[in-house]
Amino acid sequence: MTTAGWIAISVLWILVLVLCVALLALARQIGVLHERLQPVGALSLPKGVKVGDTAPQVDVETVTGARLTIGGGQVRAADQLVVFVSPTCPVCKALLPSLRAIRRSEKSLVEVILASDGDQSEHVTFIQNNSLTDFPYVLSEALGLAFGAGRLPHAVLIDRTGIVRASGLVNSREHLDSLFEARDRGVGTLQDYLEKADAYI
Repeated sequence: MTTAGWIAISVLWILVLVLCVALLALARQIGVLHERLQPVGALSLPKGVKVGDTAPQVDVETVTGARLTIGGGQVRAADQLVVFVSPTCPVCKALLPSLRAIRRSEKSLVEVILASDGDQSEHVTFIQNNSLTDFPYVLSEALGLAFGAGRLPHAVLIDRTGIVRASGLVNSREHLDSLFEARDRGVGTLQDYLEKADAYI
């Protein structure tokens, strides 16, 4: 091989080593940024119910005709997670697998209720197409107004004594999990918890 060839190979190896070092440096920076990012929770809305208050009691009927009481001060066997959805909302559809997973893992502790309003036939089709027959599915405009569900998907977590423990917009499984995390930490949202933690630093 000629001298020029050996020089070209040496230069290429140097470039490869430089690129490897740069890649490792970028990976380290991504790790540092990931540690600095605060967890993102459900976005609370000013029109929603207030965390810590007794949830308004709303008597509703599911699309299958079953009677259901949401909120109120009565003691239940499980918490209620009311998730307001819409058949035309793509984010709502993306959340359905997460809601199924929560229903399976927390079945004895949390009752997951889907709520909406509008034309019943459209919702029946939505239920059938997305295999939602296991969920209590409620159509009630009064329920949405009572809980301030102006934008979707919106979720409200009510504990077994009827107290609102968390509420807000939920666009991902992380947002849904943040409702339970907020409940366990005794705060309205994870943002509230982080603000309190920052105040002590």
